[in-house]
Amino acid sequence: MIGANIEEIREKKAFICDMDGVIYHGNRLLDGVPEFIDWLQNNDKQYLFLTNSSERSPLELQQKLARLGVSIDKKHFYTSALATAMFLQRQIPDGSAYVIGEAGLINAMYQAGYTMNDMNPDYVVVGESRTYNLESLTRAVNLVEKGARLIGTNPDLTGPIEKGIMPATGALISPIALATGVTPYFVGKPNPLMMRNALKILGCKREETVIIGDRMDTDMLSGIESEIDTVLVLTGVSSKETVKRFAYRPGLILDGVKDIPV
Repeated sequence: MIGANIEEIREKKAFICDMDGVIYHGNRLLDGVPEFIDWLQNNDKQYLFLTNSSERSPLELQQKLARLGVSIDKKHFYTSALATAMFLQRQIPDGSAYVIGEAGLINAMYQAGYTMNDMNPDYVVVGESRTYNLESLTRAVNLVEKGARLIGTNPDLTGPIEKGIMPATGALISPIALATGVTPYFVGKPNPLMMRNALKILGCKREETVIIGDRMDTDMLSGIESEIDTVLVLTGVSSKETVKRFAYRPGLILDGVKDIPV
């Protein structure tokens, strides 16, 4: 729905919200977020905070927001780590993987029935990592050369932090892809698979739902490809100038989620 107005967005039954750049930057809660969450709850909206970051589990995301002063049940969080683990379990049940990533991804893999394997894994899985190094990169390259399938939790090249940006999964997996000539498969946004999972969790139809995000290349594209209405907020990566570079447009552009509550 291109050219949507704010009243049409407020009438939606379900809200899928990105987190980095929409709800917070690093450890700083963005303006109007508590009021937005109160509005969702007070108006009986279905909502899911969906992040392409694979670093944290839903419990850790819940606790992070609690530290920032916002109380939300962990059932309202969904990550690319959970989507990736679910996808792999459907492809090769109870398989194994060599994982470059943080606890949120590793725990999701274990919960899906996967084991860690640095010898002959079914998959090499890459997510955000604060311990990314040449040793893990070299091992991943050689495992892919031996036949392991290459998976990225999301294609994001960067992620917003308090003082700028940091390399994200798309950037970290690139050396493996370049060295092996293997194109990775990305599970997170804009893959429609992530959106279908979110709609199932919400129990809502796409026509009843809106996705709110700060990135044209993942959030807005995932909404467009899944036929879910989109709202771009300017509190993260994208700006009004950024929008002009893309062949598609968001349904509505807002300064931030602070503009949604009545």
